[in-house]
Amino acid sequence: MNDTPLEMEQRYRAMLLQRSGAERLKMGCSMFATARALAVASVLETEPSASPARVRERLFLRFYGADFDADARARILARLANPAGGGR
Repeated sequence: MNDTPLEMEQRYRAMLLQRSGAERLKMGCSMFATARALAVASVLETEPSASPARVRERLFLRFYGADFDADARARILARLANPAGGGR
């Protein structure tokens, strides 16, 4: 859904492009950090005693789970559950 008038979209884009590449990168990193913090808080709200590995698993599924088939997802989740165990 997009209910933003085209003129406002163009104005906003022009304002963003006036910033340096470094400023835009910093903004994007800040937005990702905020989204991650909110997702972590959501995981911990539903599973207060979740281990760090469990939080990583849930974050992976939330952000990237739909990007992989079931086999790849299972391999990634196994690695997230035991990051130091074997492999590269």
